[in-house]
Amino acid sequence: MKIAILSRNPKLFSTRRLVEEIQKAGHEAMVVDHSLCDLIIEQEGPSIIYKGQKLEGVDAIIPRIGASVTFYGTAVVRQFELMGAFSVVTSQAIVRSRDKLRSLQILSKNGLGMPKTAFTNFSKGGEKQLIEQVGGAPVIIKLLEGTQGLGVVLAETKKAAQSVVEAFHGLKARIIVQEFIKEAKGADIRAFVVNGKVVGAMKRQGAEGEFRSNLHRGGVATVIKLSRVEKQAALNAAKALGLDVAGVDMLQSARGPLILEVNSSPGLEGIESATGINIAAEIIKFVEEGVRKKSSKREKH
Repeated sequence: MKIAILSRNPKLFSTRRLVEEIQKAGHEAMVVDHSLCDLIIEQEGPSIIYKGQKLEGVDAIIPRIGASVTFYGTAVVRQFELMGAFSVVTSQAIVRSRDKLRSLQILSKNGLGMPKTAFTNFSKGGEKQLIEQVGGAPVIIKLLEGTQGLGVVLAETKKAAQSVVEAFHGLKARIIVQEFIKEAKGADIRAFVVNGKVVGAMKRQGAEGEFRSNLHRGGVATVIKLSRVEKQAALNAAKALGLDVAGVDMLQSARGPLILEVNSSPGLEGIESATGINIAAEIIKFVEEGVRKKSSKREKH
């Protein structure tokens, strides 16, 4: 079968690993830069022109859409879906998980553990209340559009928290304020979910004096065996957002696992290096199963 990886950079570790595993499984791999796709919408039905050629015969896609191109990237994923291709993550689920506020609202509705979070409109003088809503300082203040630990601030005192919130509001930047989970000690867990199973998990410890554990910020990853409760929390979070492939970030707290966010295109490098598990192969197995199910459904109709 023909499997397209939607990625803007064929040299990225995750993209390269997926290409390797697609070829190893005997399929045809192609890397498609979604930002260069033209979407044609007409009565004959939807089509995609890529570098001057009509894209045809694509059985499945693996979206690796960066946060900066979510809108266009998801439009491309949707077009492939309408053309009958199987997508590892649906366009709708990408949109849902990319919107931090919306995804937290969905997780909360589904009764999942999470740090207490507050969001407000740019109300003058509302900073104080916002900080109190989540239990007072220290608090974590996050830009809704930030990724890889960028736009995340730890405010240790009430005064500092108010200043940061005021500064962000002054810039008309949308933020959420979250309670600080002290007992997590600057570490978090990433559970990698594929097709309703946790296929690997790592613990990421922030660099000395750093409360963010992102590997891009100098964090260190080690393999971890999840408890039954942590495993279930990861699966429930991915399911609530409709993601069949996801990286679920959690904190270990005194009241059990707390979901931080659910990533719809999690990187493979950190998790494969830390666990030694061939996660890319698991994703390809899921693609094969998805395409099989899709074509047997077609035959029935």
